[in-house]
Amino acid sequence: MHCKNFIDAPLSRREMLSKCANGFGAVALAALLNDPAYGAVTAGAGRDKDPLAPRPGHMKAKAKSVIFLFMDGGPSQVDTFDPKPRLIKEHGQPIKMKVPATQFDNVGNVLKSPWEFKQYGQSGIPVSGLFPHVATCVDDLAVVRSMTSDFSEHTNANYFIHSGSGIQGRPSMGSWITYGLGSECRDLPGFIVLNSGMIPPGGLDCFNSGFLPASYQGSTFRNGEEPIADLKRTEATSEAQERKLALMRSLDKSVVSRIGRTDKVEAAISNYELAFRMQAAVPNLMDLRGESEATKQLYGLDDKKTETFGHQCLVARRLVERGVRFIELLCPRVNGDRWDQHGDLKAGHENNARAVDKPIAGLLKDLKSRGLLDETLVIWAGEFGRTPMAQGNDGRDHNPFGFSIWMAGGGIKGGTVYGATDEYGYFAVENKVNIHDLHATMLHLLGIDHKRLTHRFSGRDIRLTDVYGEVMEPILK
Repeated sequence: MHCKNFIDAPLSRREMLSKCANGFGAVALAALLNDPAYGAVTAGAGRDKDPLAPRPGHMKAKAKSVIFLFMDGGPSQVDTFDPKPRLIKEHGQPIKMKVPATQFDNVGNVLKSPWEFKQYGQSGIPVSGLFPHVATCVDDLAVVRSMTSDFSEHTNANYFIHSGSGIQGRPSMGSWITYGLGSECRDLPGFIVLNSGMIPPGGLDCFNSGFLPASYQGSTFRNGEEPIADLKRTEATSEAQERKLALMRSLDKSVVSRIGRTDKVEAAISNYELAFRMQAAVPNLMDLRGESEATKQLYGLDDKKTETFGHQCLVARRLVERGVRFIELLCPRVNGDRWDQHGDLKAGHENNARAVDKPIAGLLKDLKSRGLLDETLVIWAGEFGRTPMAQGNDGRDHNPFGFSIWMAGGGIKGGTVYGATDEYGYFAVENKVNIHDLHATMLHLLGIDHKRLTHRFSGRDIRLTDVYGEVMEPILK
């Protein structure tokens, strides 16, 4: 307390600036901490100091990593993994069943598959002529023929398969997985998207962290010499950059000493330090000179038609070796539109299949030969399937009512067919499953109970599978 007979001497200009400097910085810092882009996090067990630190799941895991091969546009189930003899018998005739309104409401006659199906492997699973290379791996696949989606439009269906919700802004499954388990890789993000040329409808929000902390957002890697924008060091030397990081740590320590530990500051520093480590890790990751010629040929790097997706598949294997938790591969840009053939089905599907068939088979065989397939879950899926009758003369419209996906490795029972569609291949009629069931199964194989992986947001505990989801037990080992 001060005696009333004395008045504090006024501050000099120099003293005022000195005493207020930290206060001005705190105002700016407070604004940054409210921005998720700077690493804002909410309190959680062990996530605040290092959001990507490895964490145990709820049960013993069968898979450590996921590779999601996203076939943007919707491959046709009746032209890939679900043969339907009735389409051959009734080709060119009006379909003999009541059909719902399609996306473009242009319902033509029954359209048989332009490709012949053959049985492969000891399991005898039929695969169409679109995938001669993947067909050689059929005994490692569990083909699910009864998948359904809640949406028939690309953008909503893309959000749904990625986030379990058809609306924009929810966390992607890769974000949920890294939120739950962290990552075993210290030098790269835990959730990486390999962009082969086309971002799907819905944009980068398909890989967003939504209401989860920004540390769990998908990082998009491009083809070429600079896979990540703005990653190159701007400082003259690495020593100068290290001094800058040291200064940031010192300022962080100063803040903590004055206002107590703040989890958001720690997360922001963690993000900057990860970017620093990535400057050394990414060039090494993308440098394939150490791979043998036989391996490059296995992935199709010696062919212009397969080298783009082959490069991404090979990088995906290298990411798994480094402990990255979730890797998504996007379709390459080929002649025509993605897998979305509303017309010219034969040419469009052949172009897309040719670009990915050999690289995918190479990935499966390479993972298996290195002992990695048992701990890596590989998922092949589009956002929906296609109709058994023609749109116009030679296309197929969207079909969310029954389509095919497959899964391999990471606890999956290979050589398995699960579920069935009707005789036309239109509606799932046996062991019908939904995208929520796919997510529940994926999390289960990673050692996560999908009902217990939650995040408090907007007044309730939200999860990837919402209030749905059942594990597809019959396809598991």
